[in-house]
Amino acid sequence: MSASLVFNTTKVRPLLSRSRCRTLSTDQPNPGNVSSSVPTETSAELDRRRPWKDPTGCSVFLFPGQGSQFVGMGRGLLRYPNVGEMFKVAQKVLGYDLLSLCLEGPEEELMKTVHCQPAVFVTSLAAVERLNQENPKAIETCVAAAGFSVGEFAALVFSGALTFAEALYAVKVRAEAMQRASELVPSGMLSVVGKPQAHYRYACLQAREHCQALGVEEPVCSVANYLFPDGRVIAGHRQALDFLQQNSRRLQFVRTKMLPVSGAFHTELMRSAADPLRDVLRQLEVRRPEINVYSNVDGKRYMSDGHVRRQLVKQLVAPVKWEQTLHEIYERGRGERFPHTYEVGPGRQLGATLHKCNRKAFATAYTHVDVAAPDVSCD
Repeated sequence: MSASLVFNTTKVRPLLSRSRCRTLSTDQPNPGNVSSSVPTETSAELDRRRPWKDPTGCSVFLFPGQGSQFVGMGRGLLRYPNVGEMFKVAQKVLGYDLLSLCLEGPEEELMKTVHCQPAVFVTSLAAVERLNQENPKAIETCVAAAGFSVGEFAALVFSGALTFAEALYAVKVRAEAMQRASELVPSGMLSVVGKPQAHYRYACLQAREHCQALGVEEPVCSVANYLFPDGRVIAGHRQALDFLQQNSRRLQFVRTKMLPVSGAFHTELMRSAADPLRDVLRQLEVRRPEINVYSNVDGKRYMSDGHVRRQLVKQLVAPVKWEQTLHEIYERGRGERFPHTYEVGPGRQLGATLHKCNRKAFATAYTHVDVAAPDVSCD
């Protein structure tokens, strides 16, 4: 039986509904049959329609990435409009009951890359539904968004660059490809907090030399995430990460911790995952974001549909420059005020990094839109 869904962007981003509503098929493995029922406005038209706003009356959305998931996320969100339909679409696109996995686990299944990336993506956009009901002004006044790793797909859906179902299919392909790449060699990711004098690139070089001495061919060890000053995630071959932990004091590391992920994401060890993602992105309709959305690759905002496609693929093997992204979003002249920041999705990690990168922006107005506990104020 065929089924179709009209995903009305009014329910996710009311500001966009004035420019388009897109129809897509959800009964195919690749939901790429898209048509536009309303012509897209030009950039000039959008600029005329959106006058300059005082930053204190605007908002910024931050979407979390893999690692923020937990069993029980999504509880309390089903009573908000469109959330139930989102999980029904997810079941058709993914081929399994994502809602049950989010609410009940088991945890070991939710933690798998193939499951947690779609789970974080969908629950983050479900949290937008909650915010839209409890504080619609935050949605209407949003001028910028950024997402950490897979969270970038949620930011792009919110911005109107991708439809929900198509982006979810791309996330599915991405997660499966990254899972396969992770299984090729023993690898992982190491969270590191260093002293000001720590030299992370030199530490990675030493770790690679150690691996070569052990007989590892073409060892990989590099910074995968720039989180905040003196906060990094280093990823690569497991032997390299073991070396860093064993020599942490000499390398001027204050604290190290292995992350519960399956592989060395955002390094060359993810190279085999690039082609599947590139292929699926070529099949999807991508539009220029209608608000500023910032790329993990360089912290700069997306400028075109082609730019979105290129950067999303490059992001797999390039470090996430989150610290640089936050500096780009929140750069202000002396005396200028900051917008209200909403972390939309599971966990509060992005709020913590914002606090470390820009305490004034965090202190001005930061709100976490919860995906589990009901009846939490979002204003």
